[in-house]
Amino acid sequence: MDRRTQASQKRRRLTAAAARVLHEQGVERTTLADIAREADVPVGNVYYYFKTKDELVQAALAEHRAHLDELTAGLDRLPAPRDRLKALVEAWTAQRETAARHGCPTGTLAVELDKRADGTLDAEAGAVIRRLLDWTAAQFRTWGVPDPDDHALTLIAAYQGMSLLTNALRDPDIMTREGNRLLRWLDALEPGRG
Repeated sequence: MDRRTQASQKRRRLTAAAARVLHEQGVERTTLADIAREADVPVGNVYYYFKTKDELVQAALAEHRAHLDELTAGLDRLPAPRDRLKALVEAWTAQRETAARHGCPTGTLAVELDKRADGTLDAEAGAVIRRLLDWTAAQFRTWGVPDPDDHALTLIAAYQGMSLLTNALRDPDIMTREGNRLLRWLDALEPGRG
């Protein structure tokens, strides 16, 4: 394996580790050493790829965006918008144990970054959530449901709410119950009627 490939793999490991550790511990409690340990690289190497913790946060947000793009690309292979939306809800519900421990990866990061004085990275976290909202609205639009943007907002707000409650109460069953309620809601929707 050549040096360039090794460097690329090391950077990739650091980025994935940053996404995991920041989700689990939060920005303020996470050190570069925590991320280096998770990525199994010497801490000095972190500084070679990322000069500041904020650069690692940006890398973690890029990881969340890439994960979202991968998820939606897979969902886009399903035959109908309702199927895609239901599979999205099922994917959320499948992560109920993680949500109970740490909340929504992007949502919790967005809230934490909003509390910081510099206020630069919170917009990047919001952009990832906006990407999900836009994809969801496109599904409702293609489906022919009226007010697709409002329906998308309802669905994503429900996800963020159930994720927050699941985490705050450490109860994965909340995610299951609310996910089932969302699936019933999607089954009841019909094009031309909201």
